[in-house]
Amino acid sequence: MSKSTVAVIDYGMGNLHSVASALHKVGDGVKVQVTDCPETILAADRVIFPGVGAIRDCMAELKNRGLDELVQEVAASKPMLGICVGMQALMERSEENGGVDCLDVLPGTVKFFGNDLKDANGQRLKVPHMGWNTVKQTIDHPLWDGIEDNSRFYFVHSYYIHADDYVAATADYGVEIHAALSCENVFAVQFHPEKSGDTGLRLLSNFLRWDGGQPVFRPVS
Repeated sequence: MSKSTVAVIDYGMGNLHSVASALHKVGDGVKVQVTDCPETILAADRVIFPGVGAIRDCMAELKNRGLDELVQEVAASKPMLGICVGMQALMERSEENGGVDCLDVLPGTVKFFGNDLKDANGQRLKVPHMGWNTVKQTIDHPLWDGIEDNSRFYFVHSYYIHADDYVAATADYGVEIHAALSCENVFAVQFHPEKSGDTGLRLLSNFLRWDGGQPVFRPVS
């Protein structure tokens, strides 16, 4: 029997080494391919779309490599996990870099935290949002299997998601962050599971077992 395969999309802006290393750690019997080859990506059983850096550069690299339409095709056809800027690129538009059109896979926008961000007590918060934060699950989903509600994940970002629908988890950093989204076979997270210790590894392990089926959208008690 052939190995299950997961393709990590390489467009020059992902934290690819740490993602691939984490997948190797949890993916016993899974073949991990870091690649920008369309044929390899389309042939994979599952796809991870990571990203770091500015959204303008992200979108430019995707288009230069002919991967923008490929990501949209993958999002319509097989289990896909977006991470950080990869998640933001799946939205309709970002406020970063003066406003950038994104891939329009998920409804919603990417917003700037602002220059005067404060917590509930009026204390000023630093931007970028960098470090561990509590993630509150809003739906019951296979990728949350074995992960307690209000677990902590590691974030690094100056812009946050405001989605119109499909919110799978939230976090708070002066404003409500839509920290995870789920729509059919697409799951996307603002945090970095590969940097989030055992909890993040569990999410990646869950992804490698997920068939992309539609989750049951009910509140988690």
